[in-house]
Amino acid sequence: MSVSLTRRTLARLLGASAAAASMPRLAGAAGGTGALPAPASPSPAETPRSFPAGFLWGSATASYQVEGAVHADGRGHTIWDTFAHTPGKVANGDTGDMADDFYHRYPEDIALMKQMGLKSFRFSIAWTRVFPTGTGAPNPKGLDFYNHLVDALLAAGIAPYCTLFHWDLPQPLQDRGGWQSRETSQAFAEYAGYVSKRLSDRVQHFMTVNEMQTFVDLGYGTGIHAPGLKLGRKDLAQVAHYAVLAHGLGVQAIRANSPAGTQVGLADNAVACTPVFNAPEHVTASRTAFREENARFLTAIMEGRYTDLYLRKMGADAPAHTDADMRAIGSPLDFVGLNVYPASYVRADAHAPGGYAMVSEPSTAPRMASPWLYVGPEALYWVPRQVNELWHPKAIYITENGASSDDVVTRDGQILDTDRTMFLRNYLSQLQKATAEGVPVKGYFCWSLLDNYEWADGYGKRFGIVYVDFQTQKRTPKLSAHFYQATIARNSVA
Repeated sequence: MSVSLTRRTLARLLGASAAAASMPRLAGAAGGTGALPAPASPSPAETPRSFPAGFLWGSATASYQVEGAVHADGRGHTIWDTFAHTPGKVANGDTGDMADDFYHRYPEDIALMKQMGLKSFRFSIAWTRVFPTGTGAPNPKGLDFYNHLVDALLAAGIAPYCTLFHWDLPQPLQDRGGWQSRETSQAFAEYAGYVSKRLSDRVQHFMTVNEMQTFVDLGYGTGIHAPGLKLGRKDLAQVAHYAVLAHGLGVQAIRANSPAGTQVGLADNAVACTPVFNAPEHVTASRTAFREENARFLTAIMEGRYTDLYLRKMGADAPAHTDADMRAIGSPLDFVGLNVYPASYVRADAHAPGGYAMVSEPSTAPRMASPWLYVGPEALYWVPRQVNELWHPKAIYITENGASSDDVVTRDGQILDTDRTMFLRNYLSQLQKATAEGVPVKGYFCWSLLDNYEWADGYGKRFGIVYVDFQTQKRTPKLSAHFYQATIARNSVA
């Protein structure tokens, strides 16, 4: 997709800003929640841009990024507490000690979700709130927080979707090897079984782990995320194996401790292999690429095996694994959650292994505030389509999609994030195309509800559709929140 600021484009953007300025003011008090106007009654009439009836609209967060309260009620120490407090590791020395103070402010944020019309909310459990050292005796006060959160969501008519691991590994487990140790995979399964046994009377959807590729490669490969290690190829492959093993053992533990009908999946940021354009040879190449570029994680999970090409490429550096490992890793899922951001373009290449080649982004490729976030809306069409055609899952959810922006508060207190609104509109249009063609996408979780702690970027990259003043904790819905509210109300791309 090319972007140029023509007079027509400029007029459209100015028109959007003028329309936003005429909306009811979204005043938010310090320590309180900004109020969205009540949505108009949604029209039940379907249009060519409608999503399926009953489509689930939600938003997503993660424990370390929003909760704060890192010393409250017996919470233990995590690798991100250690990393964030290590000088030079995080932009501006930012930490998640306070974040959005969601631990104390969640009732106000749930009220905001309800006003926006959200039907679901994806949150993650902080492992060390439940098991302060990762294993051993559980901490009842830690689990109480999530019991209260789930009850408050249900009272508001919002379905809870629970992620069990979103990167905040207990530091004591890291001290014993972290994801370099099979012990961590087993400890995760015990933790997953304990939590699911106590929440599955009200939570019907569990995700084991979030974005294995990211916490493995950035945490143990490049070292730019916690725990900040730089392992060699063989050791990194073994870390990846223990991550997928944790997922598989976690699936088994959830099923063993939850009533029939509990839905189990994961949230994976698969490499978003997208054909350079829709021609048969590039479509075929991109499907092959999708399977092979995701061989360490999603492909292994969906097929219960590593691909022959992956094992050949790795040679002696391939991870040690057993048949029992792969059976656990391939445990059947009820749904696949996909986190989709940039597209990874693929072209056919008869001379390359697998018959495909990945295409690098040109210097002029459009991107959002985060340097890695290139704009490629068609990824939200091709990724669920590739997953469906390769593995035919029972259901698919888009568990994350969203954009960072250099949000500016106007003099009258508004945030007119036309770029994020553009991003969401374009991506959702591509997702609607997929659902119209029968791809079984059941719901979409916008990342994120709130501006939050963006890992190594600290508080400098804002992904929320609700602006957070981190000094006062005042919440202010942005223009993109209005857009999302309208989309939900109409069940079509607004």
